[in-house]
Amino acid sequence: MASDQDIFLRAKNRTYAGFTQEEQGEWKGPFCFIQAADPQLGLMKAWSVGDCDGGGDEWSEEVRLTRQAARAVSGLSPRPRFMVVCGDLVHAMPGAPWRDEQERDLKAALREMDPAIPLVFVSGNHDLGNTPTPEAVAQYRRSWGDDYFSFWVGGVLCLVLNSQLFFDGTACPGLRDAQDAWLAGQLEQARRAAPRHVLVFQHIPLFLRSPAEEHDYFNLQREVREALLQRFAQAGVKAVFSGHYHRNAGGVHGGLDMVVTSAIGCQLGTDPHGVRVVVVTEEQVVHRYYSLEQLSEKGLEPDLRQLLA
Repeated sequence: MASDQDIFLRAKNRTYAGFTQEEQGEWKGPFCFIQAADPQLGLMKAWSVGDCDGGGDEWSEEVRLTRQAARAVSGLSPRPRFMVVCGDLVHAMPGAPWRDEQERDLKAALREMDPAIPLVFVSGNHDLGNTPTPEAVAQYRRSWGDDYFSFWVGGVLCLVLNSQLFFDGTACPGLRDAQDAWLAGQLEQARRAAPRHVLVFQHIPLFLRSPAEEHDYFNLQREVREALLQRFAQAGVKAVFSGHYHRNAGGVHGGLDMVVTSAIGCQLGTDPHGVRVVVVTEEQVVHRYYSLEQLSEKGLEPDLRQLLA
């Protein structure tokens, strides 16, 4: 059984242990990873009773689904290089009842992962609050590691961002400005270092279907979105992976793939509970959403396996 030290809290000082440019900056061939989102322990009960603020006092179904996901991913061949969970790890907001218990049970479920597959955690609005405070960010960092950081894997630069600071950083302007300055440095590094690909992971999508769509709860404000799209394009970002919508969505803009992945946990549309398999080749980043049952029973489809051969 893997310990917290083995699996959790890897992201410290804006880096991810063992995945630095010095160690992983060179392209060595195709690989795959798993993108998941929104296990959000407690939301299924809260949604079913129509009380998303106070109804999340039961989360056994999300624990079951998270364990199923962990076992399915652990059984894949070839082995994924990592699994990233794009936010809303639990439903209880900072300071809310059941927060500690939900985090404890999520960690216990994720310990069923093969410890050779590192877990990368992304902060969501339920992990930090819709308007995060310094105290909420500090609590998240104690539980899950840094809220923004970078890592390299097989010649690919990966940026993990705290999208709540884009959405509403008014209660922690110092943290918002610090992430923005750090991101500018990372994007400049991407331009200089010329990685094979640059990938971004965040909770809230830039957009759901089109950059021209109006702002709502499930996407970033248009002025924020447009500024990030421009910065990402200048740095050659290939794809942005997100969750938050509890449905599959996304679109392509100017060569950037905005990938919106449905939930391990509560579904708000017609998608099955699942995760996304991402195959990275020298020229492409190919992704496909799998139900947990499909991934458990059949594994990767032949065309994805062929890309990894």
